[in-house]
Amino acid sequence: MDKSILLEKFTIIGINHQLADVAVREKFSLSYEEQRELLRDAEGHGINGLIIISTCNRTELFATTSDAELLSILFARHARGDIKEFHEYGFIKHGEHAVKHFYRVAVGLEAQILGDLQIIKQVKESYKLASDSGLADSTIHRLMQSVSRTHKRTRNETSLGAGAASTAYAAVQMAKRHMKQLSGKKVLLVGAGKIGKVTCKNLIAMGASDVTVINRNMTRAERLGMRFPIEVAPIKNIDIEIARADLIIVATGAPHAVINTGHLDLCDPEGNPKMMIDLSVPRNISDEVGNLPFVHLVNMDMLSDTLDETFRDRQANVPKVEAIISEEFEAFCIWLSELRVVPTIKALNTKFDTIRRQEISRFKHKLEGETLNEVEHLTQRIVNKIIAHSIEHLKENQGKTEEVTRIIQDMYKIGNEL
Repeated sequence: MDKSILLEKFTIIGINHQLADVAVREKFSLSYEEQRELLRDAEGHGINGLIIISTCNRTELFATTSDAELLSILFARHARGDIKEFHEYGFIKHGEHAVKHFYRVAVGLEAQILGDLQIIKQVKESYKLASDSGLADSTIHRLMQSVSRTHKRTRNETSLGAGAASTAYAAVQMAKRHMKQLSGKKVLLVGAGKIGKVTCKNLIAMGASDVTVINRNMTRAERLGMRFPIEVAPIKNIDIEIARADLIIVATGAPHAVINTGHLDLCDPEGNPKMMIDLSVPRNISDEVGNLPFVHLVNMDMLSDTLDETFRDRQANVPKVEAIISEEFEAFCIWLSELRVVPTIKALNTKFDTIRRQEISRFKHKLEGETLNEVEHLTQRIVNKIIAHSIEHLKENQGKTEEVTRIIQDMYKIGNEL
């Protein structure tokens, strides 16, 4: 089985935390609407399969095309970074390297927090958007089934997802380590979306007892307040709540800073120092806030899970996870190999059925109604058995699929029908 031929149409390009800092990544982050526009643009350029993964640590485009330059141009067109910056900080992978990278991203091996529990949800959401936009072809669909199965196996057969396997967990753990304890500290959480919910859950679990949530959509904040023992405040009170808080964690989907130095005018410079953690990309806390002497500002690039007590255990499971990926990847390649012979099988079936019909037509006038039906049924069974034998032969020769397919095409002169 020649994987280079099977996988020649797969390409992945992107910007991630391994190659670019948050200042660069935020230029290439894509909002939901920007992703939709990029998908429409890609379809207009003849791309049939495209998944866009845009998270705080990466924006990557996985497509069933070999035209990496077209993907790069489309990416830069819909991002705030330009093509020159992409080529400086981005990456391009083709074929087997592209597909295996997609598996690794989905299970959390490429995540900033090893085994990140959130990434598979983000990948599935990206696939749904692609599907809803008509850019999840049969190959992408089958690959996503394989990726989902791979992720499930890594969770059931290894402990990769144990401990601090999310940026939200790592952020709260860092805060607890920095502040000694969260109990008795006033915490302000800005944002009640997906990351905000997980962060809130981790805050409570790690001992925070005085948490206030602010969200532009008050209903969403109140809904979170019904799940956890927290207070809810309106967005207009953000300056007051920042002044009260010891720890401020910001996780919104805003495409710009929602907190700048002006929001800290009510703070006492001589009072208790404040820790501020920005879990957003693009960043939601202005860089200038970090220059204030009483503020310790942390962004996504500063988060790490290496000090978590489960990190070594998760790291030890990486070879097991890679073995699972290899198994599922090989199974996907076998499916691709079988898919490549489908046109030959269909053409062969058409060829045999045409011969069958032609031969029956020569004797049709000599056959009565019931006898004709029996002949039709019998000859169809013969054709089906011959086709089944051909399919079985192709499956038994997976490593020689191309060679066997060509032999069959030459033998039955069906090359022109494909």
